[in-house]
Amino acid sequence: MFSDKTILITGGTGSFGHNFTRRVLNEFNPKKLIIYSRDEYKQYVMQREFEEFEGKLRFFLGDVRDEGRLYRAFDGVDIVIHAAAIKQVPAAEYNPIEAVKTNINGAENIINAAIDKGVEKIIALSTDKAVNPVNLYGATKLVSDKLFVAGNAYTGNKDTLFSVVRYGNVAGSRGSIIPFFKSLLNNGDMKLPITDRRMTRFWITLDEAVDLVIKAIGEAKGGELYVRKCPSFKVTDLAKALHGDCIFEDIGIRPGEKLHEVMITEEDSRTTYEYDDHYIIYPDLDWWKKSNRNGGVKVVDRFRYASNKNKEWLTVDKLKVLLDNIKVVY
Repeated sequence: MFSDKTILITGGTGSFGHNFTRRVLNEFNPKKLIIYSRDEYKQYVMQREFEEFEGKLRFFLGDVRDEGRLYRAFDGVDIVIHAAAIKQVPAAEYNPIEAVKTNINGAENIINAAIDKGVEKIIALSTDKAVNPVNLYGATKLVSDKLFVAGNAYTGNKDTLFSVVRYGNVAGSRGSIIPFFKSLLNNGDMKLPITDRRMTRFWITLDEAVDLVIKAIGEAKGGELYVRKCPSFKVTDLAKALHGDCIFEDIGIRPGEKLHEVMITEEDSRTTYEYDDHYIIYPDLDWWKKSNRNGGVKVVDRFRYASNKNKEWLTVDKLKVLLDNIKVVY
């Protein structure tokens, strides 16, 4: 799948980029892997971390807002994974135009450059926040998802394919709840702030997120939106798993925060199919060829994939085991 291919990752210095890069360089034999991002210091740090792959790994300074730079970067590229985004919810709320420029205009730039430069396949990373969005970050990612799916209708005689992979907060990732709780406990604070005791979330690791992207690269025919099946957990159970004697402090749901994570809505169920370890939402558009659908079982009408309506749940004891194997990023 990756043999003799040139792969580019936008926002490649992030946690996903690090994991994907190491996996691909260790397990496959790409011709070249390019990290495209705007922070030269993070590129310098990553370059030193991956010194053993010096002959395969390249670093390209640039911003997804800069269409001309993308055209240069995409020259000779076969596969693009689009991970760059303004993701921090409060930052997007306070700087809405900046979020639009990166998350929406940047998506348009990538689509244009990919088609004109003959990129074979583009996988865009999405988020649960794009589903029935209640904050600007989610709204911009919803638009981005729609742009990438619709991009397949504008390829003309090119073979470029666009698909999307959606998942929620990765366990242990920077800014997520696990490092936040751990930092409080490490400082001796036994009182953990709980926004709502009913709150639930999906559990997905970075390796599982990378697995889903690799699957999409290998299988997608353009227009699919992949959602991995994940177990759910109660936020209160996570707190107990981190420290059984912790005390809950009810602080109320923050602006832009949801009580439960939702990956697939009732409206999407009309074109959603279930597979062994994932779901795929297929396009409901005139240009989509139904013959491109690869197996799967149609979900029931009004199916909704949400963290509070899941079949698989993590207990406190199971969470303790999983937490032992999670690398926390502060």
